[in-house]
This record gives sequence, structure tokens and C-alpha cells, in this order.
Amino acid sequence: MCVVGTAGSVKGVTPDELREVGAAVLLANTYHLFLRPGAEVVKQLGGLHRFMGWDGPIVTDSGGFQVFSLGSGLEHGVGKQIGMFPDESSTGRRPRGQAARLVRVDSDGATFTSHIDGSRQRLTPEISIAIQEALGADVALAFDEPTSPLHDADYTRLAMERTHAWARRCLDARTRSDQALYGVVQGGAYSELREDSARFIGALPFEGVAIGGSLGRSKADMHAVLDWSMPHLPEAWPRHLLGIGEPEDLLSCAARGIDQFDCVAPTRLARHGQLYTPCGKMLITRPEFREDARVVQAGCGCYTCATGFSRGYLRHLFVANELLAYTLASLHNLRFILDLMASIRAAIRADSLAELTAEFLARYQPGMPQLAGGQ
Repeated sequence: MCVVGTAGSVKGVTPDELREVGAAVLLANTYHLFLRPGAEVVKQLGGLHRFMGWDGPIVTDSGGFQVFSLGSGLEHGVGKQIGMFPDESSTGRRPRGQAARLVRVDSDGATFTSHIDGSRQRLTPEISIAIQEALGADVALAFDEPTSPLHDADYTRLAMERTHAWARRCLDARTRSDQALYGVVQGGAYSELREDSARFIGALPFEGVAIGGSLGRSKADMHAVLDWSMPHLPEAWPRHLLGIGEPEDLLSCAARGIDQFDCVAPTRLARHGQLYTPCGKMLITRPEFREDARVVQAGCGCYTCATGFSRGYLRHLFVANELLAYTLASLHNLRFILDLMASIRAAIRADSLAELTAEFLARYQPGMPQLAGGQ
């Protein structure tokens, strides 16, 4: 699991705390670092590892997701925070258009309006690779055009064909031999397109692959996308599923051959008071926890639980808007997810992933924050 440090930091958590919690790989965001402070500034300050104070592996995305989120993501009301799977919206409604797009895509690349200062900026495959090489990540991603679950087959095919052309340009643009480059499979939730894309990307001289773009309208669609894509990828390549990281998804997608994940969920949910437990998410701000002396999860080895901070104390920190709340909650959620990933790896080695999945899901209730119980 890649822990996400979008702008060069994991919010509220120091590098030493990340090491202590078991993090091994971080993912930083090319688009955000390109806009602020700028790739050349990061390079002058020693590269991303020194800049972040992190001596482990770092992955950078290509900026392609921002092409989507600032464009059709805004237009369709779909994205990481606003309904990635439309048919599983918590409101029961499909997303509707929310804002005018801030990006225009053409065959050469994408022109967008900076969300920071309104300036006009340009990303192309060549620019994306130059930025990622200047940042100095260990793994870079090819520039791609993700699509929305609401895009039709015709537009999804067009975006896939752009992604394929851009993949070749990314390979031609690379100058560093010490940086792995992953291709990106697109094609939405269309079986023919996903299979075509996996075959095309799999035939190029990348070092690994990421599965990106629309994964459909539901978790069932996501599973189908993987089932269509995986058989056509080189067996030896590491396979990264972009933007997915909920506990139940780690189990189901690892069973389908995914090796690497990244997701903002553990720390983003933590900052909103949602804590992972073996029985589901605990909404720590509920009044029921005001006088609860128990730790979040008995037996958990994270700093928050091992130190003995009570649920009542954590609730107090959130209610009082104390910044320590974000750190303690994030440390717990990260440890929970990273421990689960360690269990998945051990189960794969022991050929017992199905048993682990059944045992975990028999207790875990996704999407329903606990009110008072739990471990």
C-alpha cells in the first residue's frame, strides 16, 4: 500500500511516524508539486526524497487524474470525494454535474486553469515525464486520460487511444535509467476496451502497470474491469490499482492479482473522525463516546492505542478542533490498513487468502460507522 502524501507530506504525520506505523512506499502528486513549489525547486532542494525527509521508495502519478478531476470529474460530479462509484452513492442518487470544467484536452496534451492562482498551465506526456524526472521519484506513471463512469463508449475509446499514443511518447521522452516507468491501462467499464488497452500497454517496454480511469458504477464493475484486464498483462509486471484502498477492496482486488494500491482514505477519513476497526468504521465524534475509557481497538499496536488514548479523549480532541486529533486518528487508520496488507501478503504466501477474506468480512461492516461497540 502506497501512503498518499499529495503535496509532499502525509497530512499530520511525520516521516518517522510513518516508518513506525509500517509504511514502506509513499505516493506524491505530480500536478500539485508542479504548481507548488515547482519541480525545479524540489530538484534544487535535493529531490523529492530529501525534500520530504523520506528515504524509502516514492511513486509519483502523472498528473492524468487531475486532467480528469478538473475536467469531466467536475462536469459529471464524479471523483474521489464525490461519488467514485455512482451506483453506490450514499445518498442513493447518481451524481449530477457540479461545475464548469477547468481543463481542455486535445491530442497533444491538456491545458488547464490552476486551482491555486487561476494561471493557464499545460501538461503533455513530455512535460509530465520531465516533471517526474526532476522530482526524482523511484516509480513514475505514464501520462494518461482517465474517464468518468458517465462517459459513453465512444468517448472512452477516444481517451484510451490518446492514452496509448501518450504512452509511447512517455517512453520516448524518458532520460533517466534509474526510474521505473509504469504504463496505464484505460478503457472504462467496457470489456473490449479494457482488453485492448491491457494488450497494448502490456506490449510496450514498461517496468510495471497501473489500472486507472473509470472502474465502473459499482464495486462489481470494478471486479469485472480487473477480470478483463489482468489476463492480458505480463506476468512479471507489478500491478498497481490507482485510488483504491478500502479494506474490503484490498482483499477482493488482491485476489484478482493486484500487487500495489494507493488511496487517501485512511488519512482523509481519519481527519473526519472515522476510525477503522475490525467491525467497521467507528465515528468517534458521536456523543456515545464522550465518557468511553476504551482505546479505539483492543490489541492494536498503533501509537494511539498502545499509548492508551481513550475514545473519550479522541472525541474531545475532535470536538475541540485540536490538531492532535488528526495525527492520532491517522496513525491508527494507517496502522490498521498496513497491518491488513501484511496479513494479505502472508495469506497469499500460505495460499489462504480466501480464508482470510471470509474471516475478515464476517465481522467488518463497510459503510456503516459504529455508534458505540467494536473492539
